[in-house]
Amino acid sequence: MTPAARSRLGFIGTGTITEAIVTGILAGGQDGPDIVLSPRSAARAARLAALSPRVRVAQDNQAVADAAGILFLAIRPDVAEAVVRGLRFRPGQLVVSLVSAVDHDTLRAWIGGEVEIVRAVPLPFVATRSGVTTVFPPNGTVEALFSQLGTAVPCTTIDEFDLLAAASALMGSFFGIMDHVVGWLKEGGLPQDVARAYLAQHFYSLSLVALRNPSVPLKDLRREYSTSGGLNEQMFAVFGRNGGLDALTLALDGVLERLRALRRI
Repeated sequence: MTPAARSRLGFIGTGTITEAIVTGILAGGQDGPDIVLSPRSAARAARLAALSPRVRVAQDNQAVADAAGILFLAIRPDVAEAVVRGLRFRPGQLVVSLVSAVDHDTLRAWIGGEVEIVRAVPLPFVATRSGVTTVFPPNGTVEALFSQLGTAVPCTTIDEFDLLAAASALMGSFFGIMDHVVGWLKEGGLPQDVARAYLAQHFYSLSLVALRNPSVPLKDLRREYSTSGGLNEQMFAVFGRNGGLDALTLALDGVLERLRALRRI
């Protein structure tokens, strides 16, 4: 294959995450790689193809595999085996699996050939080039791609990969907590739109503090942002005394065990 073909990205499965990745790549300008999409989710594939001449929709999944230098598997776990077993792969082809429930050994058995397999968990924010993506095992090519879409975090062991996958399950909880506090503020008489805008900016500002001070321990930041005897100190103390931290640990442990159980199936 030519150098351009080797960098061509192929996506089998054109769901939400594929759309986010492609959108983020195209947002980087006209110098990015060519992209080939599978025809499934035809409306979404056509919408993405209309965004740039670098994106085209293939006739079928095998055509995607044949054209791609880097092949992404972005398919549902319940259909993954049937789809993958039905494909022919090139020896040495770089295959990036976005199917979180399928481990390396299982995927390699389905493929039945000598390919390079990398697993990744991109989050929807890659669409705005602000996502964080875990990569296992470390792979310079895959890390470079996702670094353009935010931050790539290489994991040297499967345990590291599973731990970060468990932590990524906090997204729904984040919005759930935010929704609860907005509701509390609304009951107190604050307009809902004002409450939501305030909290969104408040949490965003706190995240920036953590990002901009990576060498400062988080417990020190908590103390810095909690005056002794003040309201912030009171909030954290009451939260901890009433089981908030224990419940969070219990939830994280449960998600991690579920991920590890999927590897044992």
